[in-house]
Amino acid sequence: MTAPLLQVDGLRSGYGDAQVLHGVDLEVPEGQVVAVLGRNGMGKTTLMHTMLGLVPRTAGRVSVDGVDVSSLPTHAIARNGLRIVPQGRRVFTSLSVEENLRVAVPRRTQGPWTVERVYDTLPSLYARRANRADRLSGGEQEMLAIGRALLGNPKVLLLDEPSDGLAPRVVETVGEILAGLRAEGLSAVLVEQNLRLAVTASDVICCLVRGQIVWRGSTDEFRRSPEVAVQHLGAVAHATAEGTAAAPPVGH
Repeated sequence: MTAPLLQVDGLRSGYGDAQVLHGVDLEVPEGQVVAVLGRNGMGKTTLMHTMLGLVPRTAGRVSVDGVDVSSLPTHAIARNGLRIVPQGRRVFTSLSVEENLRVAVPRRTQGPWTVERVYDTLPSLYARRANRADRLSGGEQEMLAIGRALLGNPKVLLLDEPSDGLAPRVVETVGEILAGLRAEGLSAVLVEQNLRLAVTASDVICCLVRGQIVWRGSTDEFRRSPEVAVQHLGAVAHATAEGTAAAPPVGH
């Protein structure tokens, strides 16, 4: 059996005396997208930042493609294959789309993702390549942030709330993009509050409650278990078997 590309065992972390993660176990097999769902304040972003070394862990282990990266600095973790699309996009607003992408290409790392491939995958970026990033819509900035992260040729991509601040129609477009990348073999952790997006773009669903994974299963199992969304996520609506029901952001 092939080892998962990302393996997280017993991860604990927090801020000062405030413990946020309480022994999180998570794995991402090659070619799968694992969605981590939870209400606000449950530790989703802390989980992402701890895996990246931005928040110090107090216990546990993080491995990428069999390499223990737990004690490495963030830039070394990135070189070992973890890249993030941060919440709020965080692109260089004073640079053009093209410049944003070119500066994201690592000097020492080669791989299948190039600026040209990003344009082929996200053609709206090519159409706006000369525009400054601050002239893009929120959805276009999200696509640019995804393109920048892909240029690092990650083994596992971390996506932190890609639907944040986007209109429902734009969220659908982002979901289609992620589903397309998943079909191409993307391995990723998707932290999200929007159930519809999570169901569209993932293979596995995990529910994070107060810093612990309390439920995990395939996306199909999640669709067939509406009580999971109600019990662990406080969702008024849930994803149906078709994955197209009205599914508001978790916690709203």
